[in-house]
Formats: sequence, C-alpha cells, structure tokens
Amino acid sequence: MTKRAVVLFSGGLDSTTCVAMAKAQGFEPVCLAVSYGQRHSVELEKAREVARALGVKDFRVVGIDLRQIGGSALTADIDVPKDRPADEMSHGVPVTYVPARNALFLSLALGLAEVVEATDLYIGVNAVDYSGYPDCRPEFIRSFEAMANLATKAGAEGARFTVHAPLSGMSKADIIREGTRLGVDYGMTHSCYDPDEQGGACGRCDSCMLRKKGFEEAGVPDPTHYAAGARG
Repeated sequence: MTKRAVVLFSGGLDSTTCVAMAKAQGFEPVCLAVSYGQRHSVELEKAREVARALGVKDFRVVGIDLRQIGGSALTADIDVPKDRPADEMSHGVPVTYVPARNALFLSLALGLAEVVEATDLYIGVNAVDYSGYPDCRPEFIRSFEAMANLATKAGAEGARFTVHAPLSGMSKADIIREGTRLGVDYGMTHSCYDPDEQGGACGRCDSCMLRKKGFEEAGVPDPTHYAAGARG
C-alpha cells in the first residue's frame, strides 16, 4: 500500500522538486498550497497546473489572510528588493520574510497529515542558497518535528511524524539537476516575488536571481517566462 505524504506546495522550483522526490521515494503526495494574501498570488494558479501535470490526485488550498498581520514585502505595501548582490542576500533577514510563515504552514500541513493519516511532511526549505530566512534552517525543522510528535493526537497515540526537508543541504544548481533527473518541467514553475499581471517573472528580485544563478551553474537552459523588459 502506498503511503501518503503531505507536501507544502507553491508551484515553485523547490516545492515542485520536493513533490518529484516524494514520489520517487514511494509516497503518494497530498499537496497543500496556502493562499495567504501574497502579492505573487499567480503561484496558486501555477501550483494547481503543476500538481495536475505531476499526477497529484489530492491538491488542496487553504486560505488565511496574512495581510492582516503584514510586516513583509509579500503581504504589505512594501517594495520588493531588486538587484541585490549575492553577498547582501546572504546576510540579515530580508523584508520579503513573512513573519512565522513556515511555522504556520507546517502547522497546517501537520493538521492535514493527521486527517489523511500521513506521518510524513515535506517542505522545500533550503539552507544553502537561501536569502536569510530563519525558518529555513535545519534547526527549525528538527524543532518543529519534535513539537509535532508532542502536540498531536496521532503523536500521543504512538505515531511518529517526520518532517522531510530534502533540499536543505543542496545548492539551487543541485536542486535543478536532481529535478531534471526526475523529469521535472521547470518551465511550468513560478518563483518570482513581484511578477507582472500576466505572471511574467521580474528577473530582479532575490528569488529570480537565485533561480537564474541555479540554472546557469547547473548547465540547464532557463525556461522561465520573464516579463517584458525583465533581465532574463
């Protein structure tokens, strides 16, 4: 019998690779996307399309409006940083950090896991090419896993939850190579924090720049759809 795993899914490069990896490891992915008031809401449309292309049978969207909290360029009227040099991206927590987002998302995934009787959760956090987000660190993932086994009915009854962060020690180029090996079509994915109305990537935000760098270093053609005038 195929085991289920709940995969936090945005339709982006990293989470799409996670779905492919979960499938390769024998899991049936239950994909959970979150509509949280993000300015790059086109990712939700992409998530649905990509999940369908990957043969995902159970795709769900949970809505929660983090604009009511704000504090991030992704949920408030704050400009998304553009053209930041690599050394600047690797220091400090950027304004695109959404307060406690991954803690919230993993909690939603944990609740869904209890309902669908899954004990495995996947999240596409990355601790190598990450842009300074504290909730992408391995220490956070392990701490959440420990909490999950203490704070749930399933855990109290003897189930053992595992939070998989398979991309954690990989560079963006490593991730792209692995996804390409697994047959991922990255042309369908979306990573940009500040896309145009048609969903074209800006080519200049941290996410776009890390993505472009990853394709260059992986030696894989970049299939990203860039907005007119963007630095593709």
